[in-house]
Amino acid sequence: MQQQKLIFRKQMAQKTPSRLTFNEPDIDGLFPGFKTGDFAVIYGPQTVTSLVSKLCVRAQLSKEENGLENKVVFIDAASSSSLSNIIQAAELAKLQPQMALGNLVKMRAYTAYRLTSLIMEQLEEAVKTSDAKLVVISDIVSPFLSDNVDDQEAKAVYSQIMSYLASFAKKHRIIVVATYLSHEGKRRNSILQEISSAKAGTVLRFTKTPYTSEVELEKHPSYMLGIAEFNPEFKTLADFSAAIIANTGTLSYKYIKN
Repeated sequence: MQQQKLIFRKQMAQKTPSRLTFNEPDIDGLFPGFKTGDFAVIYGPQTVTSLVSKLCVRAQLSKEENGLENKVVFIDAASSSSLSNIIQAAELAKLQPQMALGNLVKMRAYTAYRLTSLIMEQLEEAVKTSDAKLVVISDIVSPFLSDNVDDQEAKAVYSQIMSYLASFAKKHRIIVVATYLSHEGKRRNSILQEISSAKAGTVLRFTKTPYTSEVELEKHPSYMLGIAEFNPEFKTLADFSAAIIANTGTLSYKYIKN
């Protein structure tokens, strides 16, 4: 099959699609997609990183293919993501991986100070320069869970950047999606989750066991809230590992890439 081409031609652009979806039937039936101006937080295990990688690729598709036909700003907090996820998502979408990677404006932060600086001081320029319509922040909370950050400072600054992102999405009419990976047992985790859910307009939560996966729409200004079973089409190596362990009690396999 001939590979699709990414098209960025403003003079031929049609009306912007009303929603950017995951293109996963189990999710789309519950959550029809993101709209411009949305600020969303997605909770869950490492699987959500793969799902958001799929969003990064879908945003680059032409508007005829329900994409945004634009570049994506991708902020990786605490090295929580991998470019291999983007490559896999591009291959599944029949896109050239290097082209998909080239349309990512990649930024990385290992500390709370650096992440705050990227968001508050550099994000606006990155969006304007690239004309991106989607901003993704991978595991936004991780740097603020570090013991090197004072409790009160962590709460105050984290609340500030979450408020900023909510306003930023509306002001620039773009979609901002932040993932919040599982950090059970970490100090401040509960209070920072509360802040995240309060500031975001959309909240999705993915839960996963060796046997089942579910997605819950916890918060949205207009969609009906609810829970649905989720069987991802986009599977990572970790997913295969968990399935094998659940069925056999051991991990012994060969990974073959088609």
